[in-house]
Amino acid sequence: MSRPDEIQANLERAESSFQAAQLLLASGFADDAASRAYYAAFHAASALLVSRGLNFNSHAGVLRAISLNFVKTGQLDRSMGKDLNWLAELRQLSDYGELRRVSRANAEEALVIAARFMSAVRAVLEP
Repeated sequence: MSRPDEIQANLERAESSFQAAQLLLASGFADDAASRAYYAAFHAASALLVSRGLNFNSHAGVLRAISLNFVKTGQLDRSMGKDLNWLAELRQLSDYGELRRVSRANAEEALVIAARFMSAVRAVLEP
């Protein structure tokens, strides 16, 4: 797969995950919506990294690389790094929290943050 194709595939997965998050939230599945919102941002982040020839095999690697290569360089606002980390923490709770659950309010915020992150990624990708 060529780099442009890989970037596009990641962006399409981001959009698909975001749409799934919206549907899940509308159906009352806050945990699952939060998880999908994270994956929307994660796939957008992966597209951004691929655009610079960077690939990572772990979620932590992607988060760290976004911080080092885009937040610290000013290409993404500092809030984007914090937001991405918050989404990752929320995803951990939504996927693995045994007794705790994601609130509807947090799931709604996750969708807002994912949409904002995806928009920021598109702005960096489209010079």
